[in-house]
Amino acid sequence: MKMTLKISDNILRNVEKPSRYTGNEWNSVTKSLDKINIRFAFGFPDVYEIGMSHLGSKILYHLLNQREDTWCERVFAPWVDMEEQMRKNQIPLFALESKDPIKSFDFFGFTLQYEMSYTNIINMLDLAGVPLKSSMRTEDDLFVCAGGPCAYNPEPLAEIMDFFLMGEGEEILNEVLDVFKAWKNEGAAREDFLDRISKIEGVYVPGAYQVQYESDGTIKSVLPNKSHYPERIKKRIIKNLEDVFFPDKIIVPYTDIVHDRIMLELFRGCTRGCRFCQAGFIYRPVRERTPEKLLDLARKLQENTGYEEISLTSLSTSDYEGLGDLTENLIKEMEPLKVNLSLPSLRIDSFSLDLMEKAQKVRKSGLTFAPEAGTQRLRDVINKGVTEEDLINSVSIAFNGGWTGVKLYFMMGLPTESFDDIEGIADLGNKVVDAYMRVPKEKRGKGLSVTISTSSFVPKPFTPFQWEAQDTMETLREKQRHLKGMIKNKKITYNWHESQLSLLEAVFSRGDRRLGNLLIKAWEKGCKFDSWGEHFKFDLWMEAFGECGLDPHFYANRKRDFNEVLPWDHIDVGVSKKFLQRECEKAYRGELTSNCRVDCSGCGAASFGSTICTG
Repeated sequence: MKMTLKISDNILRNVEKPSRYTGNEWNSVTKSLDKINIRFAFGFPDVYEIGMSHLGSKILYHLLNQREDTWCERVFAPWVDMEEQMRKNQIPLFALESKDPIKSFDFFGFTLQYEMSYTNIINMLDLAGVPLKSSMRTEDDLFVCAGGPCAYNPEPLAEIMDFFLMGEGEEILNEVLDVFKAWKNEGAAREDFLDRISKIEGVYVPGAYQVQYESDGTIKSVLPNKSHYPERIKKRIIKNLEDVFFPDKIIVPYTDIVHDRIMLELFRGCTRGCRFCQAGFIYRPVRERTPEKLLDLARKLQENTGYEEISLTSLSTSDYEGLGDLTENLIKEMEPLKVNLSLPSLRIDSFSLDLMEKAQKVRKSGLTFAPEAGTQRLRDVINKGVTEEDLINSVSIAFNGGWTGVKLYFMMGLPTESFDDIEGIADLGNKVVDAYMRVPKEKRGKGLSVTISTSSFVPKPFTPFQWEAQDTMETLREKQRHLKGMIKNKKITYNWHESQLSLLEAVFSRGDRRLGNLLIKAWEKGCKFDSWGEHFKFDLWMEAFGECGLDPHFYANRKRDFNEVLPWDHIDVGVSKKFLQRECEKAYRGELTSNCRVDCSGCGAASFGSTICTG
């Protein structure tokens, strides 16, 4: 069933940004249906501009399309205007490349980057005509799967997904498709395919596990209901990052996207161990690419896309050991082509004016630093490993170099936080302004702009703070008001994250599989695009909680005991629960844990293989 003619010019004229739905971009992949036997729809549960900015999606899209037997196509959440047109004209959700209905594919795979995109997944399944729950799907239905950072607590979507891919997808996806190809040729039953892939390390089939609850609503156990299913599902990682697939061409959109540039992945993992940061634990251990490999990729990507900016990406770019050589050679080759170098994720304690001048030689932009907390006491609690002196030194260097725009990111509601810590945020902002004023007028740029932004702490699985309670909405609002009142300087702008949204993030971050019915109920009431302020309907969410007999505060604002069975305890990310408990206890004592490059802390990730792990 082809749909190309049904998506008429008249429909596209009635929607915002029709280029979201037209496809046919430079470097997109088209294949002949008679030459393939596996169709994979790669779903990103948000709009085109956000999904097309995600590096992992780019990697897996081009990886799967290297297979001669497989055609991977993209599908994004249609914006509300396009959804209205689709429902009115009975157009099911379609893939961008072929415009074929998703229902005709073999797989519908989602990347889970943010908890507040879950209702978009429900909406996309409904638009595609796919039964919302795994238990409702028949032999005629495709398989629905998911991966990504939020999949490390898969339970809120356990009744929605047929299976999850835990960890990095480059190897595991190909193994799943190999099994599918053999299964399809044999004409075996749907359940048989799920049984087969459960034997692949990193595959979690939630329908094969039974959850039992205690009388107080906490979890008693999560156990497989068949003997051949593993009791714990171990994440997959790519041990040799140097030789793993990375695309040397990427799709170039016709419209602006959030990150419209080449992204070079320097390494995976992080050595720092900030106690609130899930990525710093689930992506362990650190594995690097060589500067030579990265330079070769940069050349090919620039030639194949024409992009005018290259971003060096990682969780902490300044920790990359070959950064000096890499940036020197990139500048030498890219400056004549007028290609700018961007270095996000630079740490306060390793800021270099020389490096930034190299990076922004073509175009100078603002600088971003993340102190995370307003006092040294609280920065030690979260193991941030930077000081106020580091920050002031860094901004002073920047101001002497002519920079005038600085963004400072903080987290509000961290464990042990007091109003003194909140006032410390305003104090740091004032000290940054003072550092600018100390620079001689003839050396500093004009028009200082300091932006302070606070997000609300959300306890995340597989972090030392996974047991902590989130501040109530009332407490967070009180802290936000207090900080706003403390900021008097007109050169400082203050932005904050809405506490209602943070509450729901915390619910789904640490939720169990009882939340699946809640998601469907909230979607039925009209909840979708929850991360977009104009579409967030908190009152409808609260109605859904009431109708499902669930309490959001049980999930978000309740401190867990170390002995409690957590919804994700049957997932193994390589970092031991005992290590996380030790880190939590050290946080309350204000004790720091060393950078992994300095001293192995014995987290357990060394067993996965690493270029730096020695423990």
